[in-house]
Amino acid sequence: MPDRMCILTREVKDEADLVRFVRSPDGLAVPDLARKLPGRGVWVTLDRSQVAQVAKGGLFARGFKAPTTVPDDLLNLLGGLLRQQVTSHLSLARKAGEAVAGFYKVEDALNKGPIRVLLHAQGAGSDGIRKLDRLAAPGTLICSQMQSDDLDLAFARANVVHAAVADGGLAQKLDLYVTRWARYERFELGRKTKKYE
Repeated sequence: MPDRMCILTREVKDEADLVRFVRSPDGLAVPDLARKLPGRGVWVTLDRSQVAQVAKGGLFARGFKAPTTVPDDLLNLLGGLLRQQVTSHLSLARKAGEAVAGFYKVEDALNKGPIRVLLHAQGAGSDGIRKLDRLAAPGTLICSQMQSDDLDLAFARANVVHAAVADGGLAQKLDLYVTRWARYERFELGRKTKKYE
């Protein structure tokens, strides 16, 4: 991805570390996660507190060179869009046959490998998480922040607690989306560094 400058910090960063905003025809600052909406783009570091500073400081208007309204719920809206991006891409991986759900299916997939992304619902049992995390190969991204409703939606069934995505193009993109969501919301992810750690 090319480098862009954050309007707040003036640091030049990779696009993966930033979020693009555009100004809608009615003057609203709108997140553009796909970076495809027309018009002048303003880039902000992908961090909830920094987006809040830009929203409060009038920097969107300066960046767009036009009066710009910031939605009251912008911070939660952006967080929801990032989370939805993860859920939608996980659904794609499931439809492509590259994702499995359920403790025993995930356990089997981890034993056969390679798995790129391992996901647990919030509130999942610590024993189950520990057993599956131990099976993960080095390089596996581990996220324990998924909401069970999102996992249910992605797999089109109820009570999904654990999921795994096989290594490949879809998993690589999912890895990026999970990492961006975590960066914005500032929650910890795991990245397996060695077997049985």
